[in-house]
Amino acid sequence: MEQSVALIQAYTALGIGLIIGLGAIGACIGIGIMGSKFLESAARQPELVPMLQGRMFLLAGLIDAAFLIGVALAMFFGIANPLLSALKGLAH
Repeated sequence: MEQSVALIQAYTALGIGLIIGLGAIGACIGIGIMGSKFLESAARQPELVPMLQGRMFLLAGLIDAAFLIGVALAMFFGIANPLLSALKGLAH
């Protein structure tokens, strides 16, 4: 029983690291590409900067929101792991 709990905790920690790490890399790459495209378009057509800036901040918020949802899911599994409660239910 204790070995199963330790195994679930180890795999959960590995999954949390992957979720947060890959999510952070994806969000950074996405914001970097979007920011470079914004600067490129602002240099080409400066009169469109106010409209493009609003859209850029909206997309930056959506990219960050997707990453933060992943962080929330990872923290859920780190703090209140439903896999451990399922194992506890099987033991009884």
